[in-house]
Amino acid sequence: MTHDSGGRQGPERRRQEIADLVLSTGSVTAADLVERFGVSLMTIHRDLDELERQGILRKHRGGVTAQPSGVFESNVAYRMRSMRAAKEAIAERAAGLIEPGMAVMLDDSTTALALARRLPALGPLTVITNFLAAINLLAGERDVRLMGLGGDYDPLHDSFLGVACVDAIEALNVDLCFVSTSAISEGFAYHQEQHIVSVKRVMLRAAARNVLLIDHSKLNRVALHRVAPLSVFDRVIVDDGADAAALRDLDEQKVRYEVATT
Repeated sequence: MTHDSGGRQGPERRRQEIADLVLSTGSVTAADLVERFGVSLMTIHRDLDELERQGILRKHRGGVTAQPSGVFESNVAYRMRSMRAAKEAIAERAAGLIEPGMAVMLDDSTTALALARRLPALGPLTVITNFLAAINLLAGERDVRLMGLGGDYDPLHDSFLGVACVDAIEALNVDLCFVSTSAISEGFAYHQEQHIVSVKRVMLRAAARNVLLIDHSKLNRVALHRVAPLSVFDRVIVDDGADAAALRDLDEQKVRYEVATT
């Protein structure tokens, strides 16, 4: 069924609607978009090229996707919508590790953001993060001393990255660091993007204790870059969607893990 406004709507509005559609459904074909919006295939491909250039979506043969691969991470807007119940359960379990007076570092994962929502009730705390969404969330909270890590702003991740961010982290020493990665397999944590990996690695070195927050969709998967061996984490927290084989693999790797109930 053709979209009501068809080809008469402006390209910016159409691109926003395409982005919203793909972020909500995960992926869609170019042919579906032609039918929905009543424009030519060439016009749709121009729209998709622009959305890919902005880092919002990723083209593949015959269509476009917001879903991650072993080489590309999803846009932060898509990650915000995925695995919500699992992330909330993991964050609730992780909050139990935090004590008043601690210095806590959070990476730019949406699972860490779920934990950030719980931090004002656990204060007083010092919270350090490079995730703009977490900075905005915690700004002005009375019992949170907030330290934002600067650097180059990356809109795909809504976070600050690069050499300046790494340098800032290297000057710190925190009690607890909470990170997530895109995949874990055979004793290692993985991520698709090198500039993200460099920030996560230095975060792990800056903390007395490290905790990996990982939902079950990331178990027994790999991505392009190794972040760190699972042995660097004092605790791995997964949700109860993890199957027996995935948990058995963690047992075989002698990983200390907890299962959070959704």
